Amino acid sequence: MRRGITATALVATLALAATACGGDSGETGDKKASDKLSGTVTWWDTSTVGSEDKVFKKLAEGFEKKHPGVDVKYVNVPFGEAQNKFKNAAQSGSGAPDVIRSEVAWTPEFADLGYLAPLDGTAALKNDKDFLAQAAASTKYQGKTYAVPQVIDSMGLFYNEKIFKDAGVEVPRTIAELKTVSKKIKDKTGKTGLYLRGDDAYWFLSFLYGEGGDLVDAKSKSVTVDQEPGVKALKVVKDLVDSGAAKTDATDGWENMQSAFKDGKVAMMINGPWAVADTFAGKEFKDKANLGITTVPAGSKSQGAPQGGHNLAVYAGSKNLDASYAFSEYMTSAESQALVAKELSLLPTRTSVYSQPGVSDNQIVGFFKPVVDKAVERPWIPETGSLFAPLVTEYTKVLTGQTAPEKGAKATGDQYRKLLKGWK
Repeated sequence: MRRGITATALVATLALAATACGGDSGETGDKKASDKLSGTVTWWDTSTVGSEDKVFKKLAEGFEKKHPGVDVKYVNVPFGEAQNKFKNAAQSGSGAPDVIRSEVAWTPEFADLGYLAPLDGTAALKNDKDFLAQAAASTKYQGKTYAVPQVIDSMGLFYNEKIFKDAGVEVPRTIAELKTVSKKIKDKTGKTGLYLRGDDAYWFLSFLYGEGGDLVDAKSKSVTVDQEPGVKALKVVKDLVDSGAAKTDATDGWENMQSAFKDGKVAMMINGPWAVADTFAGKEFKDKANLGITTVPAGSKSQGAPQGGHNLAVYAGSKNLDASYAFSEYMTSAESQALVAKELSLLPTRTSVYSQPGVSDNQIVGFFKPVVDKAVERPWIPETGSLFAPLVTEYTKVLTGQTAPEKGAKATGDQYRKLLKGWK
C-alpha cells in the first residue's frame, strides 16, 4: 500500500506547539509553583542529527519559555555512544546530564546500577495512566518507575514504489517472496532488492522472531539464541546475502543503508518510524507517495518485529531534580508528543494523542501503531542492552562469510551465559 505524510510548515507548527505547551493547563501544574524553577538542566538527546534533533531542540526551547528561570543545555550525543558515555560519567560522578534520552533497554540497566532517580510521586509522571501499557513496561524496575516513555516504535519494510512498478512486482509477505521479488527487481532494473544492515544486531531480531526464536527466556532464565531457531535465522540472513537478494555491510551501516535507499540504488530496507524524516530528504522521495511501508516479511514460523522506543530518565546525581522532573514531564506531555508525531511520524506513548488532529490522520503513525501493538517485547532485565554486543560480532561475521551460522549462534550463546550468571 502506498503510504506517505503530508508536508507541514515546521517553523509555524513548532511555534504553535510551543505556545500550546507553554500555556498553563491542568496537566502542567500551577504557574506560581512553576515560576520557582531555576538553574540549568543538561539534556542528552540521542535523536538523529539533521532531522529529529531540530524538532527536539526546538521543543526544549519551549520549556525555557514556560520556565524563564531555567536554562536547558541541549547536547546531542550520538546514539551509538550514549549508553557507555552515560555509564562512565555517572560512575565517575562527573559530566553526567540531568536528563538522558534512554533507549528502552538501557533504562533497567541504568536503574540497576543506581544511576537513575525514582520518579514515582514526582512531577515527571503526571497523568501516567495515559501511557500505553507496553510503553510503560520498559520504565519499571523492581517495583519502581525510573523513566517516562517518550516514543515507542517497531520495524517495517520500507520500499520504493517506482522501482516496484518498473519491475512489475508486488510487496513481499514472506522471506521466500522477498527473494523472488529481489531477483525480478535485479533482472528488470539492475538494482539490488534489499539493503540488510549488517553492523547492528537489532536489525536481526525480526528474522529471529520469524523463526520462532528469541535471545533469552527471562522467565526460565535460559539462553535461547543458540537454539535451532537462532541458527535458522542466521542461515536465513546469510542466504539473502549469498543469493544476491540483499547487500550488506560491516561498518557504517546506517549511512550506507539510508544513502542506498534514498538514492534509489536498492528497492527495500528494514527500518522504523525514526527513519521516515531522513528518508523523505532523499531525492527518490521528494514525492512522499513514492515511499511504501509494509510489515517485515514473515519467516517460517511467524511474523514479528522488536518493540523499541525511548524514555526520558533523570540522573540520580542531578543537582536540579525539580527542574529535571518538570522538563521530563513537559517533553513527554500530550502536547509535546502530538507535535513530535506530526513533524517526525514518531509514535506517541500516550493513548490520548492518537485521536488528536494531525496524528490520527498521519499515515505513517497509522501504519506503525498496529505493528507496535503486535511487536515482540524484549526482556526488561538490566542486561538486555548488553546482549547486542556479543550478537553483533557474530551476526556480522556470519553475513560476511567469516563464520558459519551454527558457530555464530554457539559463540553468542556462550557469551550470554558468561554475562548472565547462573542462566542455563
